[in-house]
Amino acid sequence: MESAAVITKTRWEIDPAHSEIGFRVKHLVFSNVRGSFKKFDSRIYTKGDDFGSVEVDLRIDPASVFTGIEARDEHLRSADFFDAAQFKEIRFTASSLIEIDNEGKFLLSGELTMKETRKLIKLEVEFGAIVKDPWGAEKALFNINGKINRKEWGLNQLTTLRLRLYLTIERITRGRQLAAPGVKRNY
Repeated sequence: MESAAVITKTRWEIDPAHSEIGFRVKHLVFSNVRGSFKKFDSRIYTKGDDFGSVEVDLRIDPASVFTGIEARDEHLRSADFFDAAQFKEIRFTASSLIEIDNEGKFLLSGELTMKETRKLIKLEVEFGAIVKDPWGAEKALFNINGKINRKEWGLNQLTTLRLRLYLTIERITRGRQLAAPGVKRNY
């Protein structure tokens, strides 16, 4: 009699104290304006320890936009941009992470929904490391970048929007070793 291997789902969460969801836009053709969203929530699952099987559900509160200038933040929350009073969340869902080299580079494909418009986007992912914090929690470090055409989501006053996510995700289920695709660990 053969036995089947049981693969469990591992739940991860974005560590808000060590992560940032940000953006950069061109302003007046030359300068860049940077901002971030201060409120977000996520559900990230892998099959066992395999990030190649990742399922991502990220929700961002557009009312939490922050650029450091309150008047600009209020304008970004307005109907001219994110229309945060009417559209309460920006959502990104993904279930495809493809390794593109053996140096920690991946491509994450998923759907970005803003202002009720859903479009497929691809984000470049750089895997940093899997580390244990001083309290023993395992954390996986990723740098995620992408570029979208803001007009496709009705953000007509902005120029090209570059998305930038510096994510530290913390493993919720503890006790097993992790391995990112193509990464061997010996500890």
